[in-house]
Amino acid sequence: MIDWHSHILPQIDDGSQSISESVALLTELKSQGVNTVVATPHFYANEETVQTFLNRRQKAFDELSPSLSDGLPKVLLGAEVCYYSGISRLENLECLKIENSNLLLLEMPFSRWTEYTIRELLELSASGRFTIVLAHIDRYISMQDRDIWDRLYENGILMQANASFFTKFFKKKKALYFLQNNRIHFIGSDSHNMTTRPPKLNLAYDYVSQKLGSDILTEINGFGKALLG
Repeated sequence: MIDWHSHILPQIDDGSQSISESVALLTELKSQGVNTVVATPHFYANEETVQTFLNRRQKAFDELSPSLSDGLPKVLLGAEVCYYSGISRLENLECLKIENSNLLLLEMPFSRWTEYTIRELLELSASGRFTIVLAHIDRYISMQDRDIWDRLYENGILMQANASFFTKFFKKKKALYFLQNNRIHFIGSDSHNMTTRPPKLNLAYDYVSQKLGSDILTEINGFGKALLG
């Protein structure tokens, strides 16, 4: 199992605040059947350059690495890149792709997206520089037109949902609908810590298995694994 969205690197954003907390998160993810974790710390272009972020990310990973035993999940480096108008012109944007892949995880505005925003996404996708993945689409669904997801997917844009989408009572049904209709391609824990935002991928996977069977989970994990090369 792959965790596509996590904040497990120590002291780089609002996620893990120590090496011990990072190890605890990884240990918990291992117990839930996760063998690969994509570390996606926040990147904000208005706060730092890409290179400064990459240096900070590498430092956090280097500090964590001695504590990564053979039994813990493999950690791949990525980023949760905050979208802004004009992001397509950001220098070195390609360097923020998930390690060993062409995938760029974008965090979109928590508001109704303008036609300009949608067009910029489509242009980024059409450029061939990236395969765009929209982070935690469950947070934006209610704010957008219903047909937006088809339009994006038909233009090569993929979607990631958080595990909580499948565990919250009033959202479960919609989560299954999106998964069944190929509008969720990756599931992530979006875990930040072991208290208020711990990993709960197992609960999401258990629910999906009960309602739809395990084959659909095998399918999306196989799809994701192939994209990681």
